[in-house]
Amino acid sequence: MDLFAQEYDVIARFGGGDNAGHSIVVGATELALRIVPSGALVPHAQLFVGSGTVVNPVTLVQELDRLTDLGVDVSRVKISDRAHVVLERHALADRAAEEARGANAIGTTGRGIGPAYVDKVARTGTLMRDFVTGSEAPARRLAPHVVDGVAYMRECLDSGKRVLAEGAQGTLLDVSYGTYPYVTSSHTVAGAACVGLGIGPTSIGRVIGVAKAYCTRVGAGPFPTELHDERGERLRRQGGEFGTVTGRPRRCGWFDAVAGAYAAGVNGLTEAVITKLDVLSGFERLSFATRYSIDGASAGFGDASDQRLSVEYDDVPGWSESIEECRSISDMPHAARAYVDRIQRALDVPVALVSVGRERSQLAR
Repeated sequence: MDLFAQEYDVIARFGGGDNAGHSIVVGATELALRIVPSGALVPHAQLFVGSGTVVNPVTLVQELDRLTDLGVDVSRVKISDRAHVVLERHALADRAAEEARGANAIGTTGRGIGPAYVDKVARTGTLMRDFVTGSEAPARRLAPHVVDGVAYMRECLDSGKRVLAEGAQGTLLDVSYGTYPYVTSSHTVAGAACVGLGIGPTSIGRVIGVAKAYCTRVGAGPFPTELHDERGERLRRQGGEFGTVTGRPRRCGWFDAVAGAYAAGVNGLTEAVITKLDVLSGFERLSFATRYSIDGASAGFGDASDQRLSVEYDDVPGWSESIEECRSISDMPHAARAYVDRIQRALDVPVALVSVGRERSQLAR
């Protein structure tokens, strides 16, 4: 998203909270953010946190301080007056509820995201516009950043500014379309951008899906292609698969074409970006999940949690060469190109970019 941000005037976060993070590496600078959108290191971009988010004010102030230390002009950061606030009581309730679930724990981060969304729909939440009228230090610090979110987005669109809507987490964690109940508490699919930013569906142009070249998951829940052997540990080690927020090791597995096609359809993708292809370098053989079945009959992603589920794989060749210097897909080893093509066919949309390293410039087209 940091790369695409360079082509846009406004980067607008439409959902989620500080329970998921994203890392940006530009040259020697590495930045982990939880609330501020990915375009923080793009000097010309305005940064907007929409009403679909729930905002922990302490975390946000910390991020603004970190960005200020890096020389970033944080006056560019605006927050919708309709965003809800995550309070300490939400975090306490979150951790208590997770502990009470015992063996059925969902694997939340305990940061209060779920309880904050519960208060929102119960009509007992705290809006950012009310929070900043208080006398607390975070309230005073954030007050200059709070704007009428609907008017802000309307002005941006009416003046011809290009807006990049940024989600959080992944499709399979969506509260309606994910692996319920092992999901987050917000809508993570592309359609949520309209509600989370206060814009109509006719404002949406491109829908870019971002997927890893393999699968990962943090916390509990179904994961049909999960690896429980040395290969899974190798993916975790080579991919640095540890949660940005919690540091928890991510569960790792092979690319799942069934889940990928499901996500592409739910989001209405127009194109895709494949990340971390370089992590697969050095694997002699790779597996690619192509079909689900239950008792021999074809099954869909909705059956992912069924204990009888079987996954069918294609065994495909890997590659030994490093691809970190490749800037064109055509320059990659044949096996790597074939793997990207497999993903493209599974998603049924063009692959626009492939990341071959952590740094912003390590992208192949």
